[in-house]
Amino acid sequence: MKEALKEAEKALVKDEVPIGAVVVWNNKIISRGHNLTETLNDPTAHAEMQALTAASNSFGGKYLDQCTMYVTVEPCPMCAGAMYWAHLGSLVFGATDPKRGFRLISNNILHPKTVITSGILEKECSKLISDFFKKKRS
Repeated sequence: MKEALKEAEKALVKDEVPIGAVVVWNNKIISRGHNLTETLNDPTAHAEMQALTAASNSFGGKYLDQCTMYVTVEPCPMCAGAMYWAHLGSLVFGATDPKRGFRLISNNILHPKTVITSGILEKECSKLISDFFKKKRS
């Protein structure tokens, strides 16, 4: 999760919503991503989408059932849907997203075999994103 936080910091420097993600296979990071929606003018350029695409390229296939994604904030339904199609093995996230997180709709957006863990470095992940939006609103 600390590596995902480093990715979120990269997004913050670019004035992007500070969310970061990494994909791990065999205890090795095979991809990284951070939000680039403003930079690329692309509403789908979320950290998770960047990391999934890079992981598929690195892994040499679209199925990531042996991989774990670490992401600083609970994924949105779009990203969870992409994780479903990738058959992601495990999802680990820090902060919950009570406004836009996939669990608002259903846990079943993810593949049925995906193992979910939440609350990892939750305080650090929550603080990064809440500080970002406080600054934006002031």
